[in-house]
Amino acid sequence: MSEGASPEAGPLDIVTIGRASVDLYGAQVGGRLEDMRGFAKYIGGSPTNIACGAARLGLRAALISAVGDEHMGRFIREELIREGVEVSGLKTDPDRLTALVLLGIRDDDSFPLIFYRENCADMGLTPKDIDPALIARARALVVTGTHLSHPRVEAAVLHAIGIARDAGLRIALDIDYRPNLWGLAGHGAGDSRFVESAAVTARLAAHLHRFDLIVGTEEEFHIAGGSTDTRAALAAVRAVSDAVLVCKRGPMGAVAFDGPIPASLEAGLAGPGRDVEVFNVLGAGDGFMAGLLKGWLDGAGWTTALSYANACGALAVSRHGCTPAYPSWTELQLFLGRGVVRRDLRHDAELEQVHWATTRKGRWDDLRVFAFDHRAQMEEMEGADPERIGRFKLLCLEAATRQAARDGGSHGILCDERLGRSALRAAAGRGLWTGRPVELPGSRPLALETQLGPDCGGLGEWPRDHVVKCLCFAHPDDDAALWADQIATVGRLFHAARRNGLEMLLEVIPSKVGAVGDDTTARVIERFYDAGIHPDWWKLEPFATEAAWAAACDAIERHDPHTRGIVVLGLDAPEAALAESFALAARFPLVKGFAVGRTIFGQVARDWFAGRIDDGAAIDTMAANYARLCDIWTQARKGRE
Repeated sequence: MSEGASPEAGPLDIVTIGRASVDLYGAQVGGRLEDMRGFAKYIGGSPTNIACGAARLGLRAALISAVGDEHMGRFIREELIREGVEVSGLKTDPDRLTALVLLGIRDDDSFPLIFYRENCADMGLTPKDIDPALIARARALVVTGTHLSHPRVEAAVLHAIGIARDAGLRIALDIDYRPNLWGLAGHGAGDSRFVESAAVTARLAAHLHRFDLIVGTEEEFHIAGGSTDTRAALAAVRAVSDAVLVCKRGPMGAVAFDGPIPASLEAGLAGPGRDVEVFNVLGAGDGFMAGLLKGWLDGAGWTTALSYANACGALAVSRHGCTPAYPSWTELQLFLGRGVVRRDLRHDAELEQVHWATTRKGRWDDLRVFAFDHRAQMEEMEGADPERIGRFKLLCLEAATRQAARDGGSHGILCDERLGRSALRAAAGRGLWTGRPVELPGSRPLALETQLGPDCGGLGEWPRDHVVKCLCFAHPDDDAALWADQIATVGRLFHAARRNGLEMLLEVIPSKVGAVGDDTTARVIERFYDAGIHPDWWKLEPFATEAAWAAACDAIERHDPHTRGIVVLGLDAPEAALAESFALAARFPLVKGFAVGRTIFGQVARDWFAGRIDDGAAIDTMAANYARLCDIWTQARKGRE
């Protein structure tokens, strides 16, 4: 499935089955799990990770599993949808809680983890939860070994395998051996990778003949084959299975065997490893499996498939988290073509920018934003005070929500924290794109709101779907000292936003500080990119000429072909003037929409603060104003198309 695409009921490439959990990753690196001060929340579980990794590479993926009927279960479901994974096979279990895993990065060799899986939701999966029609839509079924560890979920997996076999699917097994999930190690030994067990070997051996592809580390083949000699273990697996066997060998890469096991492992079909710094091994095997499946199902040949797999694994071990670390297809192609520039891949600026830009969630190709983040302009109005401004912004939100429900398009708001806190809180969960300003109004050189702190640490308190919006009054002819000051501030904000997983919108209005020509804004844009700042969004003033739009769009696309795009601001212009500017801007596909405020709320606010209209009239009028602008934008886009 293409990056960011929504899942559709149609043909699938893979269906995975097994664990679904929430991973709580220790945010601090190099200390004990006991000493972690905070945790980052990701989705996890081997088949869940594999499905997401495969979707990022362009495969159409679905997951069969179960989550609880609570916040964590909803988080997993929503994240899978954001990743483009179909969730029709994801059961909501009202009687069990979603599985949790606590993980940490202790040092180069220690990655402690604790599984909270006592009677968890995915272990309640039964044969009746398997939809034959879902499996029949796929080309391959991917099974992970943990769900062969208990009779109930083993029965569900075997039922799915039977359906897949009857439907002519290819079937793959990721051995995914976790000793304590088989009852062989204590709760504190979640990071244990191998414990010998004849019972586990026998259980696995009874099923190996069912698969066309079996993948595991050397230790995982040791448990599957009942020997700690890797070649002997592979030979034992081969004795009961005709599957292609893929053995992962860490930094030595991986090797595939599609026939008899040779005397030397090096005689297999090899895929070279990647010499990178190992930052975090957790989840790397699932990234490897996603890459392997991509090559396998595309018929690329085992050498190419192993190349994909090893590259995906290398990128995964270089980053924090499991699913968040997996590459997009665009990123994988860049990495394969360019190779390792620096071993600590998470500090490779080019690679990280492509990773960020091609794995962002959601699509906003036609965005209409009601901007009521104004502070100084409202404070200057007669009858306004902080409490009444906050109430008025709630009315603005209701007007925006009404229009969003009316036309079903992509809508958003710009709203500040200082005066609009109640509106920001109330907007949560309404499906609105939400931007928040961080600059002190009118500041030049740029100064940021004090609640962000000197290192912009206040961004750590923001919900992850809020967009950092910054207005910087900059002009190409500004002196070097002013440019250095403003670049430093925007750069600090940009890196803090990335550190906190937040998108950023940069607004520039050079006409407010100097004379402008067709290339003025383009030159401002160039200065920020030259400083290593890659905003996700640009908010630009409405230009008077097609040449100005062409120059600005060219400057952005040359530096960042994966940008979200541009929204046009209004500058308190009347509707007729906005209609003209929209018609010109909409000729350029990079312009995704508008962010307009005072044209919608200006006179309404003055009347409401003065007591000339009530709440209902204010909402009605703003909703109507906003609706007309949306219609004007729609007509402008139709003109382009």
